Amino acid sequence: MYAWIWRRLPFGLPGKLAGSVLIATALVALLWYVIFPWAEPLLPFDDVQVTQDSTNPGGGPDTGNDAPGGGTDPGSDDEHDLPYDTSRNNTPPPSKTPNR
Repeated sequence: MYAWIWRRLPFGLPGKLAGSVLIATALVALLWYVIFPWAEPLLPFDDVQVTQDSTNPGGGPDTGNDAPGGGTDPGSDDEHDLPYDTSRNNTPPPSKTPNR
């Protein structure tokens, strides 16, 4: 198929190269603007199953005050705490000596 297209393109080698680029660009544009938008609803990439939390019906951030009496539920947020600071880089700067 590609050999047939190459033989049918006019104007010698420069025309064949320009025609090949034009055909490839047209094919990419057709896929990007027509085929992919048409096929997107058929693909499962956005098929997310989200369930509503019965303890937090408002959908806002969980404050951890769901335990009876207003205290925090033991283990609710503690198991997700990170033992390091994520707001800044804590790694030491690289050494100035060259690697040997």
